[in-house]
Amino acid sequence: MKHITFYLDFISPYAYLAFEKLPEALQGISHSVSYKPVLFAGLLKHYGQLGPAEVAPKRDWTYRQVLWLAHSNGIEMQLPASHPFNPLSLLRLALACDARGMPNRYACETLFRHVWRGGAEAADPQRLKLLAEQLAPVRDMNGEDVKAQLKTHTEQAIAQGVFGVPAFAVDDKVFWGFDALPMLRDYLAGDAWFAQGHWEGVGAVKTATVRRPS
Repeated sequence: MKHITFYLDFISPYAYLAFEKLPEALQGISHSVSYKPVLFAGLLKHYGQLGPAEVAPKRDWTYRQVLWLAHSNGIEMQLPASHPFNPLSLLRLALACDARGMPNRYACETLFRHVWRGGAEAADPQRLKLLAEQLAPVRDMNGEDVKAQLKTHTEQAIAQGVFGVPAFAVDDKVFWGFDALPMLRDYLAGDAWFAQGHWEGVGAVKTATVRRPS
């Protein structure tokens, strides 16, 4: 049985879609999953990138696409009243729900649906208060240990080659994005393609030019 580490940030609509679809996508395949919250902004900073919602035309397209993807996949979804927002409280609450900082599926589901269903403000203090009461974390979500753990999770993700969310790490491979679920399924099912050098072979492609900031 293969084990998957699911790197996620509740700010990501694609992570929400992947979370909702994962059980169906991997139905019939023996596997286990652990959920590892990371700070998406930390990944972007490390790689020197802007988030999808930080580029105006891409922002609008992202919202249109994720709503269509939700519709076409039968997933309930409404955009939050404000996005992007600061997800730190949600991430820390998730980590605080487990002594090891690895929240279970129920906790992650509750947090994702808090953001991506209903169309309310995800970071509204009163809603966050009610959410914390519902999840009853076993640790102080504002404790230094929780804050340090989020940083460690993010650093571990970067060390593993994770550059965005959702990301699924299994064996020595990282699968990125909602649209990678079929590829992940094929790998877990033992598709021979993965043993034919295609995965490793892309590293031989040379970089002919590098764009530099003006």
